[in-house]
Amino acid sequence: MAITESQKQLVVSSFKKVESISEVAADIFYKKLFEYDPSLKALFKSDIKSQGKKLMAALKLAVGSLNDLDTLVPVLQDMAIKHVEYGVKAEDYTPVGNALLYALSQGLGNEFNHELRTAWADTYKVIATVMRQAAYPNINPDTYTP
Repeated sequence: MAITESQKQLVVSSFKKVESISEVAADIFYKKLFEYDPSLKALFKSDIKSQGKKLMAALKLAVGSLNDLDTLVPVLQDMAIKHVEYGVKAEDYTPVGNALLYALSQGLGNEFNHELRTAWADTYKVIATVMRQAAYPNINPDTYTP
């Protein structure tokens, strides 16, 4: 799966708006994530506010590197392997993707139309696929989708 240039532009421009409300967006994300799968809460040992900052920093890095995937891929692969050490399973990427899309929809309101949702969903699928393949090389990447 590839991300088109117009999708990259949509994701980058919309993320700038989300960045301005990053603490609120992260809070929405984690509340929805734990609603989707309460068992995931046990994976987070640190303060959820500081975890939200890490989430937003990771998103900023990913969004900022969409035009340089060759640089982004090894970072995502390393991150995925660390996530396995924290207890993340391959199927956990699905509720994460869904919580991300929900947080974006809440943070962006009416701007989060079908085109923007698709751009973010496709972007997340690429990121999640790279991460899953690094962490779980024996699992079919098409098995889990947001």
